[in-house]
Amino acid sequence: MKLPFASTGSGIVPTVRAALLVALAAPLALVVAAAAPGAWIAAPALGLTLLVLVIIDALVAGKLMDLRVLAPSDCEVGDAAKIVVLADIAGRITSRVEASLMLDPRLAPGGRLDLALGRDPASETWQGTAEVTPKRRGTGEITRVWLRWQGPLGIGARQRMVDLDQAVRVWPNLAIVRSPALQAFLKDSNFGHIARRIRGEGTQFEALAEYQSGMDRRRIDWKASARHAHLYAKEYEVERNNQIVFAFDCGQAMCEPIGGMARIDRAVSAALATAYVALKGGDRVALFGFAARPELASPFISDTRDFHRLQSAAAGLDYHAQEPNFTLALATLAGRLARRSLVVIFSDFTDPTSAELMVESVSRLVSRHLVIFVTLADEELEDIAAAEPAGMPELAMAVSADGLLRQRALVQQRLRQIGVEVIEAPYSQVGTRLIDAYLAVKRSGRIG
Repeated sequence: MKLPFASTGSGIVPTVRAALLVALAAPLALVVAAAAPGAWIAAPALGLTLLVLVIIDALVAGKLMDLRVLAPSDCEVGDAAKIVVLADIAGRITSRVEASLMLDPRLAPGGRLDLALGRDPASETWQGTAEVTPKRRGTGEITRVWLRWQGPLGIGARQRMVDLDQAVRVWPNLAIVRSPALQAFLKDSNFGHIARRIRGEGTQFEALAEYQSGMDRRRIDWKASARHAHLYAKEYEVERNNQIVFAFDCGQAMCEPIGGMARIDRAVSAALATAYVALKGGDRVALFGFAARPELASPFISDTRDFHRLQSAAAGLDYHAQEPNFTLALATLAGRLARRSLVVIFSDFTDPTSAELMVESVSRLVSRHLVIFVTLADEELEDIAAAEPAGMPELAMAVSADGLLRQRALVQQRLRQIGVEVIEAPYSQVGTRLIDAYLAVKRSGRIG
C-alpha cells in the first residue's frame, strides 16, 4: 500500500540494547586481547556478528505498509486535543513501535511529541494516542513524523521519516459559553429570542399597569393614579441596541501566562461569553485589539447567528512582546464610535509609567463613553506577598510583591475616581464577574 505522505528518509538503526551489548563486549575484548594476543581476531568477529544480528533483526521486523497521523483540524486554546498515529506493518513479529512528531510549539512544549504504539488485535494495526493542550491561539502545524519499529530481539530497528502537511487551528476557548449554567440563565431570563418586559427595571418607559403589592413604590405614577382614582405604576423595559466594544491590550503584560494560558486568552474567553449574552439581549458587539498600534477593529455584530464572526476575529488577535500605546489605540477607538457605547478594556500594567499613560488615555474616553476596566488578579503575586518569609531572599520578594500589589490598587483607585468601573478577579471568575457587571449596567440604562 502506498504511503499517503512523501517519505524523506528510512533505514536500519541499532537500538539502545545493541549499544549496551557493544559496551559490555568492549571490556571482554580487551581481556581476551591481553590474555591471548593471538586471538585478537575474536573481537572484530564478535562485532561483525553483532552487526549482522542487528541487520537481520531489523529486516525480520517487517515492512511499513501504511502510516497515518490523525489530528483535529480545529481545537480551542486550553482544551485537550487528541492526536493518533496509525501504522500498518507487514508481519507480526515486531516487538516495539515508537513515534515522534515535530509540531508547532503552541501545540506541545518544545515542539516535540513522543508516543508508543500498541497493536490492535481487531485491525492488526499499530496505533498510539496522545493528548496535547494548546497554550496559544493560531494555526499550529504538524510537519514531520518519525516511526521506529524493532525486531523480535530488540537489537535492530527500522526507521522511517515522513514529511507531513497538517494544520491544527487553535480557536479561542468558548467553554463558558457552552456551560450549562450560562445556557440555563439565557433560557430562563429575558435574554431569549422572545422579548419580554422587565417590570421595575430599565429606563425606557413601556406602559402603565395596575399597582400590585410588592412593586417598587417609586414607580407609582401619581398623576395617572389621581385621574383614575386608582394606583397605577410605570413599567419600564431594558434598553436594547446598545453598542458594546471589547478592547484588548495585546502587549507584553497580557502575553504573560496565568494558570497555564496567556492573559490575553483568558480575556478573550471572558469577552466572548459576555458578547454572547449581549447579542442575546439585542445589543451590538465589536472587538478592538491593539499593541504598539491598533491591530484589529471588527464591525458591529447584532445577531447571535453571526457570533462565529466574533470568534474568528478574536482568533486573529496576535501576541506582541512590546508595550501598548494606549494614547493611539483609545484615540482611534473613540474616533470609530459615533454614539455613546460601553467600552470594556482588558489590560494589565507592570510599571508606573505605563499605568500613568493608561489612566490618562482612559480619562479622555470616559468623557463620552461608559468604560469598564478588566484585569486578572495576580494570584502568584498575592501568594508571595502573603507567605511567611523563611529568610532574607524570601523577605525581599515579599516586600517587592507587596509594593506591586499596592501600586495596582492605587491605579485601580484612580480609575474608579474618574468614573471607570474596575473588575479585578481570578481568571476562573472573570467571565461571570464581567457578565454580572454588563447586566447591571444594562438594567441601569447608563449606556444609552
